[in-house]
Amino acid sequence: MSLRYSSVIAIILLLTACADQPRSVKPVVATPHSEVPKISGVVASDEAAKTATTVADESPKPFDLTRPDIVAFIDSLSAKHAIPADELRALLGQGLFQPKIIVAMTRPAERVLAWWEYKDRLVSNERIARGREFWNTHRDRLSTIEQKTGVDAAIIVAIIGVETNYGRNMGSWRVLDALMTLGFDYPRRAEFFRSELEHFILLAREESWDPLTIRGSYAGAMGAPQFMPSSYRRFAVDGSIAGSVPARRDLFTDWDDIAASVANYFTAHGWQSGQPVLFDASVPSELLGALDRRNLELDRTLAALRASGVTFESTLPDETRAMLIPAETATGPAARIGLHNFRVITRYNRSVLYAMAVNDLAESLR
Repeated sequence: MSLRYSSVIAIILLLTACADQPRSVKPVVATPHSEVPKISGVVASDEAAKTATTVADESPKPFDLTRPDIVAFIDSLSAKHAIPADELRALLGQGLFQPKIIVAMTRPAERVLAWWEYKDRLVSNERIARGREFWNTHRDRLSTIEQKTGVDAAIIVAIIGVETNYGRNMGSWRVLDALMTLGFDYPRRAEFFRSELEHFILLAREESWDPLTIRGSYAGAMGAPQFMPSSYRRFAVDGSIAGSVPARRDLFTDWDDIAASVANYFTAHGWQSGQPVLFDASVPSELLGALDRRNLELDRTLAALRASGVTFESTLPDETRAMLIPAETATGPAARIGLHNFRVITRYNRSVLYAMAVNDLAESLR
């Protein structure tokens, strides 16, 4: 999602004739969840910043399909997946380069948020209240999924709450535009986004989606849980059909599918049922200054933490793997201890701030 940092949606032209009619999907027009800062502490490079400045005043425009990189992409997909090249050109010919997406991806952060500032944005009283309302509305299905998968219902609700405010803000960009723009005009991560564009094309064929109607984040994430196309293909499930390979998986409007897919993502990444996520700790000042929020690995043991002067309350075995996380308060530096399930949350969005927000929102919902 791991992530981290971590809501959003979109789809494409049906490339081959299909006996089934496309599934009707309600278009979403909303503020992309990705506009909520996912802070890693890394700002854009000078080169990326220049790219953003260069395109900032441009207007959306079609892509030149004679570009060598686009020609190569079409030829590769056609050969790998037996999709006629003409159909791919017809689809990609409808994509638009969106300069604002480049700006959004490359602009340097005005500042790096401290944990308490990040928490105030994502674990607000309003989001807690909406989360409790959401849980009450979907209590039966969430309970069933929790019993079946072992993934805490509160975590499922918190993920959806942090990602899209419980489905309210799923994104306003056409996914085709987002993935083409980033795949062909964002060199820093072009390979990744071209791969996601490939998955998106295949996903649309598999799900018989209505072309060009779905919208998502400016990074191409989709649905209430904000899955990228590759994650959608791999982890989305039909929550109403137990134990079968799903023919259709709706992460936009079907809450059975949405909740079950979030749970499936967590089980696939090793969620341990009934185990804690993190706990607070008192940390010597000399350790606080050396903490790196980019570290997402369980690189210590509880015994080693105690030996270094960290104090905390836990009955877990000394050999339990853990990470020490900076968690600044409004009054100064502080830290918390993340455990295995904390690391699993960072697979959804690769940010310790994100994972702490999900945990704290879940705790507030219980």
